[in-house]
Amino acid sequence: MNTSDLVTAAVLFGPGTLALIPHLASQRASRADSARTRAVLDLSAHERAQTQQETGVPVPPDGGEPLPHLAPVERLAPVVQLAARRAA
Repeated sequence: MNTSDLVTAAVLFGPGTLALIPHLASQRASRADSARTRAVLDLSAHERAQTQQETGVPVPPDGGEPLPHLAPVERLAPVVQLAARRAA
């Protein structure tokens, strides 16, 4: 290998190697935050499940009021089959 090859390698790979250090540090911090977030979500899901077992009513994930139980919607008009209408 000659000197120009070493200089070229240093110019091409040097900045990438230096930028890799903060990137890896941020990934490590991100994993720790993700673990904390998963722990909080697991706790929240457990609390919602306990509330649902006690009351028998499903609890929404955001802690709001449960959805009302609505009666089935009735059709307002009959459905006309296009093939039958064309034949008439």
